[in-house]
Amino acid sequence: MNDKTSIILENIRNRKSVRNFTGEPVTKACLLALLKAGMAAPSARNRQPLAFVAVTERTILDAMGEGLPHTKMLFKAGAAIVVCGDTTIGLQEGAIDLWYQDAAAATENILLAAEAMRLGAVWSALYPYPDRENHVRKILNLPSTVNPFSIIPTGHPTGQDQPRDKFKAEKIHWEGW
Repeated sequence: MNDKTSIILENIRNRKSVRNFTGEPVTKACLLALLKAGMAAPSARNRQPLAFVAVTERTILDAMGEGLPHTKMLFKAGAAIVVCGDTTIGLQEGAIDLWYQDAAAATENILLAAEAMRLGAVWSALYPYPDRENHVRKILNLPSTVNPFSIIPTGHPTGQDQPRDKFKAEKIHWEGW
């Protein structure tokens, strides 16, 4: 294993759900780097049906936090990224609509990039919860063809949240069940 591989694997192992932020703003340059990471995620048949909403305005962050039951960390986050699926960009040849799988891959890429940038971030589900989706849809004025999948509160971590070792050898099956 080379040094670059070790660094990448260490970043993956150190990724954590950060819910405690300092309140310091996140620069647009940092958000752009996170968005580029999200857009680099794999996409079914390369259809790229995703759209992203970056939010830095305190009033919008707070408004979203008020209506999302498990996303109160927005009140201290410096920014948030909402990962959305654009349902007007469907798959061809009768395949199932896989926008939500593409959105999950993009969300994880953003989380890993945030860890690499020493920012904190946490995946908070919007889809498939209509009340959460509608709350964010209304605040961000999303078109009806754009489905909010996840919201990623992002900011400068307080250091309170730490990575956990999630490896469990008993969950691995070799050559079959």
